[in-house]
Amino acid sequence: MQEVVILVGPDGADAGTAPKSTVHTDRTPLHRAFSCYVFNEEGQVLITRRALSKLTWPGVWTNSVCGHPAPGETAARAIQRRMRLELGAGVAGVEAVLPDFRYQAVDASGVMENEVCPVHIAHLLGTLAPHPGEVAEWAWVDPGQLVTAVAATPMVFSPWVQLQVPQLVAAGLLPGVGS
Repeated sequence: MQEVVILVGPDGADAGTAPKSTVHTDRTPLHRAFSCYVFNEEGQVLITRRALSKLTWPGVWTNSVCGHPAPGETAARAIQRRMRLELGAGVAGVEAVLPDFRYQAVDASGVMENEVCPVHIAHLLGTLAPHPGEVAEWAWVDPGQLVTAVAATPMVFSPWVQLQVPQLVAAGLLPGVGS
């Protein structure tokens, strides 16, 4: 079954769907997505390095899991689906923490991301078994280490993480640099 994304009009309302395979170009239309930061029992956050085969931002470090909700799918269900696909595990306690996050970015290859992308947090259920076509590497890090790394070396992180982490700090969900 072909994956579709939900297109979004200028007013922020859903404006139809399109096959995911046709959407990400140099003129990507605005569409719905999500990002999620997953925490373990020790309070560490999971970061992943995108597989080298990914169309956009291959090989960069990013948040735990991201993707696109299917039509009629809640964010929590979409996050569960992508967690199982990308990381072979589940999550609990999915909570939207930056519900209005939106961004545009252009990859070195010229492919544009243009997304309404609410940011969530969740807690890991089970053991990770990453899919190599999705995740090249993964690590559990102290949230303060993530904040420091993004501030010191933004170029190794996805553009959405570069934008989200300072907003998560401002919202009190991640510690500030030096905390």
